[in-house]
Parts: sequence; C-alpha cells; structure tokens
Amino acid sequence: MAVKKIDVTQARHDVEVSDALLVCAYDNQEKFEKSRLADAISLDDLRRQEDSLSKERELIFYCA
Repeated sequence: MAVKKIDVTQARHDVEVSDALLVCAYDNQEKFEKSRLADAISLDDLRRQEDSLSKERELIFYCA
C-alpha cells in the first residue's frame, strides 16, 4: 500500500466525516502527550485496537 501525504485540512475532514483515525507517530508516551492533537490516539492505543480495526479504515499518522 502506498503512503499518501495529505494536508491538514484534508486530514481534519477525513477524521470528522469518514471515521479516519488520527494517530500520533511518536513511539513515546511523553512525546505523544506534548504533541497530541484533538481526537488523536497514540501508537500504543493503535496497537491495542489493531485486531478490532477494519482493514478499510483510514489511518492518518502525524508527527510534530
């Protein structure tokens, strides 16, 4: 699967209307807490949900 870059406006839209998951790409809880955006989950949260997520669900990763 190819990685597609999108701008902030598109990311916000996708999270709000298409049930995309916004994921902070830092693998460190402290960095996640400092860089957390509204509605974002951490990599740890993503890993915990991995088995229950639809393969069709859009994931949007960001780092600050």
